[in-house]
Amino acid sequence: MYFFLSHLAIIDICYASSSSPNMLENLVKHKKTLSFVSCAMQIVLFVTCAGEECLILVVMAYDGFVAICHPPQYTVIMNWTVCMLLVIVIWACGFSLALVHVILSLRLTFSGPQEVNHFFWEILSVRKVACGDTWINEVFVFAGGVFILVGPLSPVLICYVHILWAILKIQTTEGCRKAFSTCSSHFCVVGVYFGIAMMVDLVPDNSQREEQQKILTLFHHSSTHC
Repeated sequence: MYFFLSHLAIIDICYASSSSPNMLENLVKHKKTLSFVSCAMQIVLFVTCAGEECLILVVMAYDGFVAICHPPQYTVIMNWTVCMLLVIVIWACGFSLALVHVILSLRLTFSGPQEVNHFFWEILSVRKVACGDTWINEVFVFAGGVFILVGPLSPVLICYVHILWAILKIQTTEGCRKAFSTCSSHFCVVGVYFGIAMMVDLVPDNSQREEQQKILTLFHHSSTHC
């Protein structure tokens, strides 16, 4: 559990570093410009960490499921080889997803300096100021959202249904309290993270929802750092 928590902390630090320094610079210097290269780097770091966070939350849910529902086999199932392999796959998937997003963003054309209506360079906002057809980007953003949000959420819910059922069968009050306290905070993080992310990325966009999406994205970004 602590091995995965350490990687979650690293991901959150990188997540915060993707946009917070530039936001603070804008507030202090009243400088609201960002080069195209900086924009691309910010998108890579932001999307990489967002995808990795979704996947590591799934792994942590499975880790809790094995620990509570199959404690005698825990050290066999979640051995160091399996843990290292899972972490490598998480980082590789996150970086691959970000790389595809950046490649698709680089194919877009922009006519001179543009104003992005957001607190930082977020993919959906950057797409709106691009010239030409962006349907490929829109399709991939939706498909990527389904793959990285809806897909991982299903096994998370299955794990927590089994965990809840196992907790209810614990005879002692102390054992039940320990098991519930271990998983309740993680379940709250999963609910906030996946819930807001799906509202931002999967709900059809329109002009009335643009300001709401900005606030939701900022709240999602801030809650992740916390």
